[in-house]
Amino acid sequence: MELPDASVPRETSALPAPDTPRVIVIANQKGGVGKTTTAVNLAAGLARGGLNVLVIDLDPQGNASTALGVEHEAGVSGTYEVLIDGEAIERHVQPCPDVDGLWVLPATIDLAGAEIALVDKPGRESRLLRAIDRLTVRHRIDYIFIDCPPSLGLLTLNALVAAQELLVPIQCEYYALEGVSQLLRTIDLVKGSMNERLRLSTVVLTMFDGRTRLSTQVANEVRTHFPTETLTTAIPRSVRVSEAPSYGQTVITYHQASAGAQAYLAAAEEIARRGAK
Repeated sequence: MELPDASVPRETSALPAPDTPRVIVIANQKGGVGKTTTAVNLAAGLARGGLNVLVIDLDPQGNASTALGVEHEAGVSGTYEVLIDGEAIERHVQPCPDVDGLWVLPATIDLAGAEIALVDKPGRESRLLRAIDRLTVRHRIDYIFIDCPPSLGLLTLNALVAAQELLVPIQCEYYALEGVSQLLRTIDLVKGSMNERLRLSTVVLTMFDGRTRLSTQVANEVRTHFPTETLTTAIPRSVRVSEAPSYGQTVITYHQASAGAQAYLAAAEEIARRGAK
């Protein structure tokens, strides 16, 4: 299934479509917060709402590619060819087999060498931005989610330069805000020199357990720090959410009736209805 042409009129969608593509980077320097899980499930939720969604996998581990059921073994073309060889995104995207309207630019282990390969490339920090700009002129994409590796190298920098919005998943556990302050300092540096549009637009609470005082305390603390950015919907700790990637699926396609799937569908709707503020 090819990406929709920008000149083709849109069919009616259940969720409101943004006037211009929303490019959202999902990042958190702290590991184990549900970053990739959040990326793929929000993408699936928005696509289920009738929107056109692209996930760009920037992590050499390729976990987003795995969860969305697309091929990404060594030798499969994807993000590496776009960043290093300057090739068009649409040449290498794959449709998600389980969700109409959802495409993936896969990451392979080849991407592990991209940091070194990018060093000598002209405009090394903005290669993804240019590729996305070329894509959105020709194709009608409503949301682009960029899933980053858990480090602040050139791959993540490309994502921060390409995006207008930053979405941060924060788990409802001890030291929840650890790493967020460093990430926000990095955003300020990027805004000051390379991307004035970038802003923290969305905070998603993950691994929430309403039975524990700790989860409630952390959620309150996060909402105090980010009162307008934090979604009303919190993602519960869920076995189904953890199981789904091993089946090459999002939790929404794996077990839509589960609490985790319903929460991600609600969070996706909340993001769509909030719009770009």
